[in-house]
Amino acid sequence: MSAPFEERSGVVPCGTPWGRWYQTLEEVFIEVRVPPGTRAKDVRCSLQSRHIALSGKLFDSTITDEGTWTLEDRKLIRIVLMKTNRDAGNCWTSLLENEYAADPWVQDQMQRKLTLERFQRENPGFDFSGAEISGNYSKGGPDFSSLAK
Repeated sequence: MSAPFEERSGVVPCGTPWGRWYQTLEEVFIEVRVPPGTRAKDVRCSLQSRHIALSGKLFDSTITDEGTWTLEDRKLIRIVLMKTNRDAGNCWTSLLENEYAADPWVQDQMQRKLTLERFQRENPGFDFSGAEISGNYSKGGPDFSSLAK
């Protein structure tokens, strides 16, 4: 199981008019389509803890110094933001506070994926990448931390 969980299990993207966004327990990924032939020197990308150049306030806080962006194939900007709160219960319902919300089905799939990713981290000897989950998975699934080992 050397590949990251999201590579083995796929991602649950939320489409937008300009591209898409998706998340893992630790990161939020934003993909913005730009005109073919765009050069990096033509891109101005400002990343802050709760703000981004998309003209809005992010749904939750991120670690400013950990954010990066790249221009891929001169047609796609990929932004990676590191979440401040990295538990499975912190599933962003939208990219910005009042914009680019995931529809209910996509939100449900995102929460399921984050819960399985949490299970994978807690149980590294198992492979949850192809697992299905049902029942109590909202807010990161059941809390087993109080159970004696």
